[in-house]
Amino acid sequence: MGGKKILRRAIELKPEERFMLVEGLLKSLDSPDHQSDEIWAKKAEKRLIAYREGKLAEIPMEEMFTS
Repeated sequence: MGGKKILRRAIELKPEERFMLVEGLLKSLDSPDHQSDEIWAKKAEKRLIAYREGKLAEIPMEEMFTS
């Protein structure tokens, strides 16, 4: 069943049922993405190693948040 058809059917639900559906959909978007987490962890580790080896310069936190 396609998204448009699902939406048409969902609109026919009672308000409480629509709320429950929306809440469930929003919660599903907040679920952890383990693959992305793993990619970011590897990238962070590589950056830390590069920093410790002097291949990557430090940037003050204040500068990072004002740029």
